[in-house]
Order: sequence, then structure tokens, then C-alpha cells
Amino acid sequence: MRHTFAIFIGLIFFALLGSCEAPPATEAATEDTSEETVEQEAAEYAIVIHGGAGTITREDLTPAQDSAYRAALNAALDIGEKILQEGGSALDAVENTIHYLEESPLFNAGHGAVFTNEGRNELDASIMHGAERLAGAVGGVTNVKHPISAARSVMEDSPHVLLTGKGAEQFATEQGLEIVDPSYFYTERRWNALQAAIQREEEMGEAQVELDHDEKKGTVGCVALDKDGNIVAGTSTGGMTNKRWNRLGDSPIIGAGTFADNATCGVSCTGHGEFFIRWAVAYDVSALMAYKGISLEEAATEVVNNKLVEVGGSGGLVALDRYGNVSMPFNSEGMYRGYARPGERVVAIYKE
Repeated sequence: MRHTFAIFIGLIFFALLGSCEAPPATEAATEDTSEETVEQEAAEYAIVIHGGAGTITREDLTPAQDSAYRAALNAALDIGEKILQEGGSALDAVENTIHYLEESPLFNAGHGAVFTNEGRNELDASIMHGAERLAGAVGGVTNVKHPISAARSVMEDSPHVLLTGKGAEQFATEQGLEIVDPSYFYTERRWNALQAAIQREEEMGEAQVELDHDEKKGTVGCVALDKDGNIVAGTSTGGMTNKRWNRLGDSPIIGAGTFADNATCGVSCTGHGEFFIRWAVAYDVSALMAYKGISLEEAATEVVNNKLVEVGGSGGLVALDRYGNVSMPFNSEGMYRGYARPGERVVAIYKE
């Protein structure tokens, strides 16, 4: 009896010992695989631009106008992409790309800027470097040929972020930037748009700041990723037709119209600036990526097509992340836009 009991105890011991052994190899392999993370391969470089958002439909543009806008967008991309291809900095790519757009009468920036109620052109711009979140901006300048260069100079050559009005003009002059007579910014199309707005104002008996008409389209912006992994975003605009009281929109406001962080993305906005300021649109895209861990496309779409739409804010943005992924959402009828990466280019205007 004792012998039988000893055998029984021995069997129980070996059974317990077997249950403590390592799990089968297939289970261990599955556990190891689940801990692996696959890093997305980054594009060598990327650049994305916009030329403004608004009520832009196929019916708004003649075939010749459509071709002119597409040619201008492609020319701008050519400038920035060449710099990036040759190993140049995202900062130089953004500045020089926006130079071209500021010199084009097609867009509401620089030479093509709209007029204020007083019949002047007041220009705004900002730029931000994603490596250390350095930034510079100018607002309400009237004689600086390239406001985006003034913004860069504020970032690099001053202890400040935002300069406005006469002070910004004095700073630009002292930095040796190109100063022009204010008449340089005159275009007949923009002047006629102001007269039409004033006439509507007289007929309706209330202020008519242009938000949804042709005169508003054209704020320009650019975001670039260079071979060193730096992201830079820049925006330049003439603001709104018939604006008053030295009004500033989102374009010169870091976090509203422009934002860049190498860890997340770079953003340049266009649209109804007051909403973009109040909802910190450019920064919000980056914050959603950082805090919720969602993709650039998900974040940009959430901000433009959900958050802004819910409160009545019209417009759009262009953005790219550290991998060179691009997003170009807008909630208006159209947005002049385009991007380029190695072996890939897209230029578009309408909801396509």
C-alpha cells in the first residue's frame, strides 16, 4: 500500500514539473513578433505648396486661366524641388518657392496682393523651422518686396518672433532686404475688386470684407522636408480685400497659419483667418499627431473637415510629415495646390 502511494505521489510530481516548462516555440515566436515595430521609410525629400482656397470651381476659370494657375504651381514646385534634390535646405526651398509665388500677380501675396479699405497693400508672412521651433513673422508691411524673406530675417537676425508695421519695415531696411515703392504691388484686378467691395458696402450699408469671393483666393504657402530631415513651413498673404484697422489674419501667426516640428509635421494654412487663429489650426494638426498618435492625413482631415466645418470656418491647408507623407485637405470648393517627391508630382485646383 505504501509502495502504491509513493508511486502515485511521484506521478503527481512529474506532472506538475511538466506544466512549468516553457510554452511551445510557436507561442514564444508570436510574442516576440508582437513587440517589433516597423519604422516607415522616409522620402529623400518632399515639398508641398498652396496658392489659396475658396469658391474655386471649373466654371470660375477659363481654360487659359486654369492653365496659367497650373503652370505657376508647377514652376513654383520646380524651384523648391531643385533646391531639395541638390541637397539644399528646406529653409531655402520654402523661401525661394514663396518668392516666386509672391512675384506672381495670380496669387494674393506680394505683387498680387489685395487692397485694404484705405487703398493700400498690407502684407503678412511667417516662417518656422521644425528643428528647434524657431520662427519669424511680419505683419502689415507695405514696401518689402518679399515679406517671406523679412519673416526669415526676423527669425534669424532678431530676438523676436513677430514684427509689424513701420517697425517691421525699418527692420527689413536695416537688414538689407529689397525695399520697393508701394506702387509695385498694384494690379488692376485687385484694385477693381476693392472698388466692387466698396460699392457693395454702400448698397448694403454694412462692411463688406471679402471672404468668399474671387478677391480672397490666393494666400500662398509652402512646406518642405530636406535630406537632413528638417521640416520648414512658410506662409505669405495680402489678407482680405477691404480689410480695415491694420487687420492681421492667421498667416503671420505661428500656430494658426504656420507651424513646423520635425517630430510631427509642417503646416501652412489658407482660409478665413479669424477661425484659423481661434482654433490654432496649424498647431492642432501637429498636436493631434503628437498626443493621439494618429497619422498626418487623419489629423489634417479632422481639423479641416470636422473641427472647422462645425464652427463655420472655410479654407484648407497643406502639410507634410517627417516621412514625406503629404496632406492637402480643404472644405471649400477648391484650393490651388501641389506637391513633389522623388519621382512623383501632383498639381490640382478643384475637388478632384
